[in-house]
Amino acid sequence: MGRVTGENGEPTVEQWERALGALLGAPARQADRVLDGGASLLAASAERWPAYGRGLLGLADRSLGSLWSRGWRPADLARLVRRDLSPVHQALLTDLVAAEARRHSPATLDRRWQEQLRELGAEAWWDGDERFLPGFAERHRLDRFALATAALELLALLARLPVITPVGPAPGGDHRVGHRAAGPLPGEPRMLSRIRALLAKAESTEYPQEAEALTAKAQQLMAQHSIDEALLAVGRPDAAAAPGALRIGVENPYEGPKAMLLDAVAAANRCRVVWAKEFSFCTVIGFDPDLDAVELLYTSLLVQATAAMQQAGSRQHLDGASRTRAFRQSFLVSYAARIRERLTEATERTTREAAAGRHLNDDGTAEQRLPDTRLLPALAAREEQVDSATERMFPKLTSQRVRVSDGEGWAAGRAAADRAALQPRRRLGRRG
Repeated sequence: MGRVTGENGEPTVEQWERALGALLGAPARQADRVLDGGASLLAASAERWPAYGRGLLGLADRSLGSLWSRGWRPADLARLVRRDLSPVHQALLTDLVAAEARRHSPATLDRRWQEQLRELGAEAWWDGDERFLPGFAERHRLDRFALATAALELLALLARLPVITPVGPAPGGDHRVGHRAAGPLPGEPRMLSRIRALLAKAESTEYPQEAEALTAKAQQLMAQHSIDEALLAVGRPDAAAAPGALRIGVENPYEGPKAMLLDAVAAANRCRVVWAKEFSFCTVIGFDPDLDAVELLYTSLLVQATAAMQQAGSRQHLDGASRTRAFRQSFLVSYAARIRERLTEATERTTREAAAGRHLNDDGTAEQRLPDTRLLPALAAREEQVDSATERMFPKLTSQRVRVSDGEGWAAGRAAADRAALQPRRRLGRRG
């Protein structure tokens, strides 16, 4: 990028840096005044405003590149900005991510990174970087001062983020280790495509019994897919067969019970979960097919749990005071506990059948094969690898209890979990 200059011939990137540095260094009681002053200087000249747009993109490129190397991913940033700032900040982040992504060939991005860019809608819509700020202001009906203020607030949030444990390579890194090669979903195994088709039917039907039958079949296929992958890996303990990781958002309200539900799904699929409450996400560690299953199944069960909880309605004490929060907290804790039991039973049953030679094909039909004595040792070895990977990534872990204070909520949550179809839907993100 060329050196674009602003007032007095000073590069516009440096003017953004000066305003951001002043904001980061300001005492809390003076932060608003410093923010207003920096935004006023940046927005003062309509003539220089296009050049400042190019300078903002240049600074954002460096900031985001640094965050990628420190373990962050696009969806992580989007989650924090959505939680702590405004829709305008979120739209601005999406565009800055899109601008930075232009620096990388798609071949240098792992599959999940590409999926996150697609889900964010991160595409550069502007024609020429000098058109970025004027175009963004027009699209979102902002004046120059309001946009400069939002940009400085966003840059300040990003600048304060710490180093976190990576869950995959940064752009340009080696995306072969522990992750499926970059590329769209159409290249996935036939069984996963059939699972998605079953789940789509289960979600569209109006009949609960039909949904349960379809999604139970999907769960069986998921377990069989994991078993097949484990057997394929026997005898080739190469880097490509190492555990990987992903992040799944776990946000308020009731983030504790949601993390419990995710842990229940992960445990049944031979994965581990580490909750980073301060950043509103969980890291899931496991083998790639199992990570896909966890992400899909957790999303669907969370949707079902939320719908059942809302259907259960509000609750009041005898004196008329609301006890809805306690009821719903207990509801979700109970739901997660019962789902853990159901998923564990399903996984153990599928594993026993596979060890006895009963194999579920891609098309859903079953066939009897010779028992395979390699299966149980292979699954045990993979679980050990996942545990070891978790300990390497997070050497200091703590556990946390989630309180249940409403017996009626507990009973209702357990009943809802008994009714739940064990189905993933579509993709959705504790550290001690």
